[in-house]
Amino acid sequence: MQRRLGFVGIIIENREKVSSTINKILSEFGDHIVARMGLPYKEKQCNVITLIVDMTTDEMGSLTGKVGGLDGVSVKSALAKSKRGEL
Repeated sequence: MQRRLGFVGIIIENREKVSSTINKILSEFGDHIVARMGLPYKEKQCNVITLIVDMTTDEMGSLTGKVGGLDGVSVKSALAKSKRGEL
């Protein structure tokens, strides 16, 4: 299966409850994470993590399924459309 460039957006409503679990999951996929940015959004009382990834669709599904299954966590993702293996 072909790996493609993509992104994952994660919104965490209760950081104290899930932060260690999220970090463990992200560590499992560390070889596929190109960049990671995390920001607290105090006005909305949540935290946002953005990932740039290089993954197959199966790997993306596994990552987003594990993260999105956590209580109080929302996740959205996309992979680039590939043209002859360029992305």
